[in-house]
Amino acid sequence: MKNLWIALLLCCITVVAKSQELPSWKITEVEKYIATAKNEVLVINFWATFCKPCVAEIPFFISVKDSMKNDGISLLLVSLDLPSFYPDKIQKFAHKQQFTAPIVWLNETNADYFCPKISPQWSGSIPATLIVNTRTGYRAFYEEEMQRTDLESAIKAAKADGLK
Repeated sequence: MKNLWIALLLCCITVVAKSQELPSWKITEVEKYIATAKNEVLVINFWATFCKPCVAEIPFFISVKDSMKNDGISLLLVSLDLPSFYPDKIQKFAHKQQFTAPIVWLNETNADYFCPKISPQWSGSIPATLIVNTRTGYRAFYEEEMQRTDLESAIKAAKADGLK
């Protein structure tokens, strides 16, 4: 009986740990997320499970966000994975990597449509990061793998823009 209880408990813990909701969003929902956020700096990272540079930078994105949690910084991870990866493969991958930031899956197939809505300069390659200060309208786009110091500097620039 004791072994059955332990097995049940471990099963429940595993289910809870893997249960981060993974909504399917259109680009209009990303735009709405940006437009309705108030008085904060948003860091929106576009990534995919098969992109090694993307996966390499996400842990320090989460760490930087956590270290600035009282500074009005929000992080959203937007998965550009294939439809066949949604939702199971993305959820399992994020759980295995211990990603704690909110994740949405971008349910779009036409990069010529959704990329310019984020930045006219976005060619569609990833990783890509958009940083927005919703209070001031500051907006910066990075189509590259960011190092921790680059991310911290970009966030500071977005925050400093609010002081003007």
